[in-house]
Amino acid sequence: MKLNLLPAAIVLTACLTACFVPAAAQTAVRVAAAADLEPVLPPILEQFQKETGIHAEASFQASAALTTQIQNGAPFDVFLSADLGYPQKLISAGLAQGLGDGEAGTPIIYARGTLVLWTRKDTHLPLPSLEMLQRPEVTRIAIANPERAPYGRAAMATLQKRGLYEALKPRLVTAENIAQAAQFVDTGNADVGFISLTSASTPRLTADGRYFVVPADLYPPIEQGAVLVTKSAHRIEAKKLLVFLMSTPVQQEMRKYGLKPGRDVPAAP
Repeated sequence: MKLNLLPAAIVLTACLTACFVPAAAQTAVRVAAAADLEPVLPPILEQFQKETGIHAEASFQASAALTTQIQNGAPFDVFLSADLGYPQKLISAGLAQGLGDGEAGTPIIYARGTLVLWTRKDTHLPLPSLEMLQRPEVTRIAIANPERAPYGRAAMATLQKRGLYEALKPRLVTAENIAQAAQFVDTGNADVGFISLTSASTPRLTADGRYFVVPADLYPPIEQGAVLVTKSAHRIEAKKLLVFLMSTPVQQEMRKYGLKPGRDVPAAP
């Protein structure tokens, strides 16, 4: 009697394949991340995978654009916004929640951003300052879209509070997000730019330019909020990522990337 071993072989092969696929490949947490996190998040996600075996992938865009995508059903698991307004909007619509029992209505403040004024070293301009913006040779000032980007709103608030907005309005070059604003000024498409300290702290921009920290009392706090997406297919893994993000070592690491921790933690030793 001939035995048909083909079905059994297929089952065995499928079993062996499933058994030996690494856990990181089986689970991918999708992170919708604000553009200012592009220099910050990749090493954090890499460390998260080393410690948990969970792979996470990030898409970096303006917080407003990511909010629209989540509203339209994009399959993200976690949203890391550059402000609190967009994640709160998703919570109010039942599309997201905070971390922990009884906190569904509150985004997690995972970091606080800092606005800086940056210029290339080879522009022959004086050291960056708000006063320098009024010099006639400064004809293009990069700024993130204030209608979509929290850092853009912070820059607008700074100019208005200093009484500079009307005079400088014709010189403003609007970028889609803070990462693009940094690109504009680094490539010479703007003479100076309002960017995030996270961008200014990258090796490339540290080598290429210099910056002035805009006084924090000139703009509203840039409190960056995180939420779990309600329809996440990986809720357990996504929650682990947020817990990891708020852990003391990671919060301490935030300072190295130009962000203030979202909660009080001692300085790293």
